[in-house]
Amino acid sequence: MTDALALTSLEAGTDRPGTPLLVMHGLFGSARNWQGHLKKLAERRPVYALDMRNHGGSPWSDVMTYPAMAADILRFMDDRGFARAQLLGHSMGGKAAMACALAHPDRVEKLVVADISPVSYGHSHANYVAAMKAVDLDAAGRRAEAEAQLTPAVPEAGIRGFLGQNLVTEDGKLRWRLNLDVLDRAMDDLVDFPDFGGATYGGPTLFVGGAKATYILPEYHDAIRRHFPTAEIEMIPDTGHWLHAEKPVEFLGIVERFL
Repeated sequence: MTDALALTSLEAGTDRPGTPLLVMHGLFGSARNWQGHLKKLAERRPVYALDMRNHGGSPWSDVMTYPAMAADILRFMDDRGFARAQLLGHSMGGKAAMACALAHPDRVEKLVVADISPVSYGHSHANYVAAMKAVDLDAAGRRAEAEAQLTPAVPEAGIRGFLGQNLVTEDGKLRWRLNLDVLDRAMDDLVDFPDFGGATYGGPTLFVGGAKATYILPEYHDAIRRHFPTAEIEMIPDTGHWLHAEKPVEFLGIVERFL
């Protein structure tokens, strides 16, 4: 655990009783992606949205693996004296949450995985990393100008805006809060899922996916239930991968009923 990082977070409802809920964002995201959901989630429990390593305000590291991210989650709990926590993770954050539950099942009270499965995917997001690295930040005086440079490689306005949220101004200059070099090198690990052998997490588990996405396909259900034998699987119709942003009311309703 000596290599576990001290993650930054956004917090809500910390004065409330009950088991804390830790929220893990996806690749290229940050805790701020969940800021709009914190108030609702914190109505019944303390909630902490984490910046994962090499993202947001958290420290950078040359190591970007799911066991390392699981260790970061555990350190966050230990640093705050949490014996157990509920985990909610989206995409990359969902894989990190699964890794934590499989490695330390006694520390996880409930697990919610949003639109990802414990499998290896064939696609890569390296093109987005390349597009961000190609932006001339010295020539871009404002975030909007930097996002405009992304347009040829990233024609979807919504994705450009999502990536652009990682731009901050320091000393009058734009910089990426993402460790793009490490994310680029780690992409194979990020689209993969570690081999946990026969490890299982038998606690209450919910997989909730977007029916228009391809991350929780029927052919992945065996892998889900092999590691998470009690898993419930619920799909939100007419919804893509960013289901918590596309259908926030439906998503939060499903999560609240489960928790």
